[in-house]
Amino acid sequence: MTFEKANSDDIKDLVELRIEYLLEDYGELTQNKLTLITDNLPTYFSNHLNKDLFVFVCRIENIIISCCFLHISEKPPNPAFINGKIGTILNVYTKPQFRRKGIAGELIKLLLIESEKLRLDFVELKATDSGYSLYKSLGFEDVTSKYHNMKYIIDNRNIGRYL
Repeated sequence: MTFEKANSDDIKDLVELRIEYLLEDYGELTQNKLTLITDNLPTYFSNHLNKDLFVFVCRIENIIISCCFLHISEKPPNPAFINGKIGTILNVYTKPQFRRKGIAGELIKLLLIESEKLRLDFVELKATDSGYSLYKSLGFEDVTSKYHNMKYIIDNRNIGRYL
């Protein structure tokens, strides 16, 4: 097994792993959504890989069997993040036949080492029930906040409705 950062030669494999992850996480996707995502991922990876997105992979005989993504965001510094740089872990995925062997944990450790090198203030993630104990064992803590986690979904069919 080889643990390392992905590079531009891995984009095709990263697209496949991302789709496998999404299908497992979301269940079924419409063919239209699946096609759009698959078509957009190569450009996304080309534009972001090893810039503000770092992907750590585990290979067996040059086949990627597991990955995790570290997305870097830069914001105006404040007391909670003095350097203004935070990391978000996404897409922790191991092919089913290789799970429960410590692979994801090793990838997360590499990711955390890289996070320290990049001088990130912290690394965050949203854990599934199945991944929660792994992240706790690696030192991640539950977050409590005086703020509510919210989002506004942009419906591009209604652009300008507030004008």
